[in-house]
Amino acid sequence: MNKLSEYGWNSYFEAMFEEFSGKEFLPARISVEHRNYYELYSDDGKLKAEKASNIFTKLNEIPSVGDWAAVSKTGSENCVRIEAILSRFNKFSRKQAGVVTEEQVMAANLDYLFVVTSLNNELNVRRLERYLTLAWDNKIKPVIILNKTDLVEDYSDILSEIESISFGTPVFAVSALKNSGIENILALLKDNKTGAVVGSSGVGKSTLINSMLSSSKMKVNELSDYKDRGKHTTTHREMILLPGGGIIIDTPGIREIQLWEGEEGLSRMFEDIEKLVLECKFSDCKHESEPGCAVREAISKGQLEEDRFKSYRKLLNEIKYFERKQDKKAQLVEKKKWKKITSEAKKKSKEKF
Repeated sequence: MNKLSEYGWNSYFEAMFEEFSGKEFLPARISVEHRNYYELYSDDGKLKAEKASNIFTKLNEIPSVGDWAAVSKTGSENCVRIEAILSRFNKFSRKQAGVVTEEQVMAANLDYLFVVTSLNNELNVRRLERYLTLAWDNKIKPVIILNKTDLVEDYSDILSEIESISFGTPVFAVSALKNSGIENILALLKDNKTGAVVGSSGVGKSTLINSMLSSSKMKVNELSDYKDRGKHTTTHREMILLPGGGIIIDTPGIREIQLWEGEEGLSRMFEDIEKLVLECKFSDCKHESEPGCAVREAISKGQLEEDRFKSYRKLLNEIKYFERKQDKKAQLVEKKKWKKITSEAKKKSKEKF
C-alpha cells in the first residue's frame, strides 16, 4: 500500500476497505471523470473503468473525483469494473445548476478547499461567504486564495475586508503568474493531503495549478484574458499529483453556487450574527423594526454590516427552501411506494379468487 499513500490512502480508507479485502478487489482512487469512463490511480498504476449507471442506483453512490473505490479486473489490460464506493470522509457538493433539486458532488475526500478569487474585477465577498458556508458544512477546511496580486498595487484594504468575514480561515494573497506565495499552499498539502481548487471562471485556477506543478500541464488563456475576466478552459474535474507530494483537484469554473444543505456551515460562518439573534428581546424577532432587536442595534452602531446580514438571511432562506423541497420529494417517494404496495396486494388478493 506504499504507492497508494501517494494518492491519499490512509487508515480511514483502509478500514473502509476491509469488507472487500477477501474478494480479489483492488482499492483505487478516481482521478478523472470523462463522459463515458473514469480514470483511476491504483497500486497497479493507472486504470480505466467504464461508467455503468445501473450499478449506482442512489445519487450519493455515483462516483466522483477523489472517491476511493473497490474495483475488479475485467480481463482487458488496465480496465476494471467499479464494484463499490468506499464510505466518504467528506464531500464538496452543491445544488445542481438549474431548476432540478438534486445534489452535485464536485469532489470527495478533501483535506482542504481552496477558494480562489482574483483581486481585480472578480472579487465578490458575498460569493466567498457561500463557498465558506459549503466548506464548513461539509467538514472541509477552507482556504481563501486571493490571486493576481501582480495586477493590484495595494490590496491591504481588500485583505482586511476578507479577513473580517473569514473568522480564522487562512487567507493567502498570491500571484500564480509570477509564482509568488505558492509555497504557502504547497505546505498545507504535505504528507499526501488532498485539496480542491474552486472558483469562478477567469480567476486563474489553471494558472495556479501550473505554478504548483512548475509546469504548464493545465491549459490556460492568453495574458489579455488573465488581466480581465477571462474564460476557464477546464471542462472536467481532474485529480493531479504534485511533484513534492500532495494532491490537487481542478474543477471547472462555477457560475452558480447554490447551497444543498448548509445549516451547520451557516452557523460556523455567521456565528457573530447568530449570537446577536439570541440577544434579541423577542424570540420570534424578524430583525426589522421590533424593539430590543440586537441585530438592528449592531447595524446602527456600525458593528455589523447590513450587506452581511442580508447575505446571512438570503442563505438561511435558501437552505430552508431546499429543505422543504427535499421533504416534499421524500413524501412523494413514500406515497408512490405505498401506492405500489397496495396495488400489488390487491392484485394478489384477486388472483386467490
